[in-house]
Amino acid sequence: MWYVMQVMSGWEGKCAMMLERNIPDEILEKCFVPMRRMKKKYHGKWHEVTEKIFPGYVFWVSGQPRVLYDELKNVPMLTKLLGSCEEYFTPLSQKDVRFLHRLQNMESKSDGVGISKVSVGEDSHIRIIAGPLKNLEGQIRKINLHKRIALVEADFMGNRALLHLGIEIVEGK
Repeated sequence: MWYVMQVMSGWEGKCAMMLERNIPDEILEKCFVPMRRMKKKYHGKWHEVTEKIFPGYVFWVSGQPRVLYDELKNVPMLTKLLGSCEEYFTPLSQKDVRFLHRLQNMESKSDGVGISKVSVGEDSHIRIIAGPLKNLEGQIRKINLHKRIALVEADFMGNRALLHLGIEIVEGK
């Protein structure tokens, strides 16, 4: 099952690394911080950067949540376990897990959410050619060509989430 915990902002990577180092593989199968690749322009040039999709959150997979729960009590960076009720916590829904898989599996060479390729027609019609946005056309709320960002609205973890995902223009007007 997949779970999410909230940690101090800026400490996501360190927390994930600490968990992977200190908790046995049979208890913690996988721990990660979902990342996205984006294009940003600075110093007059476009650069590819990597950013967190959900700042302040660490995702993990475990088949032994009760044992892991006791181990996580010793994590100083842990703020709270999402979905926790009473003494244990609830896993992400299968819908949320499928959504994360769909975002991350679109580009096999990437360990995060890749940059989608878009084309802009003469009539300013934008078409998604490839990448994670390919199957999310109905959820795209806005595309900012100048900043190379698509704003995607999704139901995630019981809330409406607005995700900023990277785009690259491959065919001009």
